[in-house]
Amino acid sequence: MNLTEVSALTFAVQSFVTLLVIMDPPGATPVFLALVADKSPRERIRLAWQAALISLVVITTFALFGQFVLDYMKVSMEALQAAGGLLLLYVSLQLLTGRIEEIDASTNKNVALVPLGTPLLAGPGAIVATMIFVKQVDSTSFAVGLTAAVVAVHLIIALVLMASTKILSVIKDSGVTLVARIAGLLLAAIAVQMLADAIKILSA
Repeated sequence: MNLTEVSALTFAVQSFVTLLVIMDPPGATPVFLALVADKSPRERIRLAWQAALISLVVITTFALFGQFVLDYMKVSMEALQAAGGLLLLYVSLQLLTGRIEEIDASTNKNVALVPLGTPLLAGPGAIVATMIFVKQVDSTSFAVGLTAAVVAVHLIIALVLMASTKILSVIKDSGVTLVARIAGLLLAAIAVQMLADAIKILSA
């Protein structure tokens, strides 16, 4: 194995670990469970895969065209992060007040798209990290390594979300209510942190 191959493998591993930590599949499961509690087991599994797929599409799109789109629209990553934080804050308030149906969870596609696929999974942090990794790609082996890392992360996300649905059959309705409140609190904290980080950078 030559130095280029070792370097590409290291790059792929770094990309994988970074994205996995940022996207945090276990941290997303309480929100996912709260949103799919009223779905059938088959629909929950489908939503898990849909959320991961939508996140993959968003991440890939920003990896390929993100910088061009943001430059063209004159939108900074910080503004995008603040918008994502506001959206997550809205969802967290719905979870905390028990009015989650207002998020329009009646359609699988909408639930998987917002807030699961984005901005919860494919949030500003993951988008920025991917765009940075793309700038470091200088060979085919690096491109293949980054592609494999992104796909692997999303496979793990789908499997974690899918496995988590079995919890719903154990905790019953009262447990689902508790999970929804905890998810709302965690999501509110994430949203506030996203907003705070964005405001700090914008005001610097």
